[in-house]
Amino acid sequence: MQHAVGSPLPPPHQPGHGPATGWSPAAHHPTAPPPGAAPQQGVPPVPGFTGGPTPHAPNAPHVAQGQPPMPPAPAAPQPPQHGPGPVPPASDAPAAPASTGHIQLPSGAPVAMPSPPQGAAPTDTGATTLAVLLIGPAGAGKTSVAKFWAEHRRVPTAHISLDDVREWVRSGFADPQSGWNDHSEAQYRLARRTCGFAARNFLANGISCILDDAVFPDRPVVGLGGWKRHVGPGLLPVVLLPGLEIVLERNAERSGNRRLTDEEVARIHGRMAGWYGSGLPIIDNSQLDVPATARVLDDVLARAIASPPQW
Repeated sequence: MQHAVGSPLPPPHQPGHGPATGWSPAAHHPTAPPPGAAPQQGVPPVPGFTGGPTPHAPNAPHVAQGQPPMPPAPAAPQPPQHGPGPVPPASDAPAAPASTGHIQLPSGAPVAMPSPPQGAAPTDTGATTLAVLLIGPAGAGKTSVAKFWAEHRRVPTAHISLDDVREWVRSGFADPQSGWNDHSEAQYRLARRTCGFAARNFLANGISCILDDAVFPDRPVVGLGGWKRHVGPGLLPVVLLPGLEIVLERNAERSGNRRLTDEEVARIHGRMAGWYGSGLPIIDNSQLDVPATARVLDDVLARAIASPPQW
């Protein structure tokens, strides 16, 4: 069942839509006296006032009969006059910027298949801008591995967790543990689309992304196919699938709505076994810690770049 949710991203900033630049107070008072001009006798000049001196002029001080007039204001200093010879050069100070703080950002587009930079080793992905989808059941260690991998790359890399984005919804959050229904399905799809938008925008601005999600092989259209539509054909999926005993142990350490029942963990793990034979790379991290799993992930991604999987 399809749900129309969300709205398009706002368009990028266009020139001329921001605040006007080059504004000066003189633009609002075109008849103000020029700089350095002496004021009228007895009454100081009033900004914006073009008539002669009058006791009713705004803000004009009262001058009593018989009092001497106020001395004129000193004239503004004039630049020195130069005689024959070369004219001194203009100031080397940089010109004022044409805008006031607006940074143009490229908008996200479907991500294409990456290629390693020139001169990089075949197994080195640290300098390549990538979009990675880390798939696995609850308790597989997706979030821990994704964070570690993102933090230890040489190029800027972002970690986008589907569960974190789903939980942005506070009032009205549809928790699947309370029963899978149209609302939880719609919020899952909305979160995936939001993550896809974020990944495309990060990639368009030179920042790699790793996303994590429990994608099931028996739902190819809304699962892996949905991620491909949201991010692009250059998305590299990798399955993280330790043994059931390891997954149950890790799930027992969780708290809140992230912790599932043993029966649910076993059911999800059984469905994930369908990735075997799919052609996607699979990492069994049952005996690997997080840093070791991240190193294996790098090797798998290097092979995927050299020979992209068909999915």
